[in-house]
Amino acid sequence: MSSNIPPQDATDRRAVKPVICYPTATLPQADLAPYQRARDGAAETTRVTVPPRDASCIRVPAGSFLRITSVEGPQVGDLNLFNAHDLSERFYSGKTRALHGTHLSTGDRLWSVFPQLRPMATIVHDSLDWYGIDDYGASVHDVIGTRCDPYTGQLLSGIHYHNCCHSNLTRALADHTGLPLAKAEHHVHDVMNVFMCTGFTHDTGQYFMKASPVRPGDYIEFLAEIDLLAVLSACPGGDCSAEHSSDVANCYPLLMQVFQPIPDALAGWQPPSPSLYDRSHGR
Repeated sequence: MSSNIPPQDATDRRAVKPVICYPTATLPQADLAPYQRARDGAAETTRVTVPPRDASCIRVPAGSFLRITSVEGPQVGDLNLFNAHDLSERFYSGKTRALHGTHLSTGDRLWSVFPQLRPMATIVHDSLDWYGIDDYGASVHDVIGTRCDPYTGQLLSGIHYHNCCHSNLTRALADHTGLPLAKAEHHVHDVMNVFMCTGFTHDTGQYFMKASPVRPGDYIEFLAEIDLLAVLSACPGGDCSAEHSSDVANCYPLLMQVFQPIPDALAGWQPPSPSLYDRSHGR
C-alpha cells in the first residue's frame, strides 16, 4: 500500500511506452522444417515413466527428440536440463524468459547458463499451443515459476514436505549420477513448468496457477541441440488446480521418450557452439 501522494505528472509517467529489453531480430532462429522432417520416421530408443510425486532422469543424445506426454490424467511436470557431460552447463530459465517470454511453445529454445549461453533444446511440437493467453493472462509451459520446494514450504507452513519438485529432482539426480544428495541439490535449478498454466494477477502482480488444460495424450517435444540429461518431476500438485505441494491432489505419471532419427536425416546439422564472447570482461 503506497503512502506517497502521486506527483502531478503521475499519469504521464505511467503512459510511457515499454521498450523490449532484448529485441530478437538478430537472435538465431530455429529452422523447424528440417527438424520436423527428421522427426518423421524417427524410432523410439528409450522410455521412462515418471511416477506421481517423484522424478526420473533420461539421457537424450544430440540430434534426437525428447517427448514428454501426459498419461492417465492431467499432470504438470518440472523439467531440469543439463549438458550430459558437464552438469555445470544447465538450463537458464531467466535468460530463456528474457529472450522468448514467460511461456514457451513451438519454435522457442531452452538456453544454457553462462558462459556457454547456447540452445540446449528447441521445441518442435506442442499439442497445447492452441491455448494461447486466456482472459486471466495465463498460458501454458512457463519459465517464471521456480519449482515447489521444501524450504518455502517450511517457511510458510512449518511442515517438512519431501515430495516437492525440488526434492524430487534432487533425489533423481543423485540416484542417476551417484552424487551425494547435498552435491546433487547444488545442481538443481529453476525449471520449465511443463503443462503448467500460470500467470500474474492484474491487481497484485502475484504469480498464480490454475487447472492445466493438459489431458492424456497431450505432449510437448524437443530436439536435443546438445547431449542432454533431462530430469523431470511429476509435481505433487497434479494439474495444479488447488495446490502444488500436496498428498491429497490427484497425481498421475508422466512419460518421457527419446526418438532417434534415421541416419543422415539431419545431414549438415551441428550442435551449437558455446558463446563466442571472449570472457575478458573489459580487462
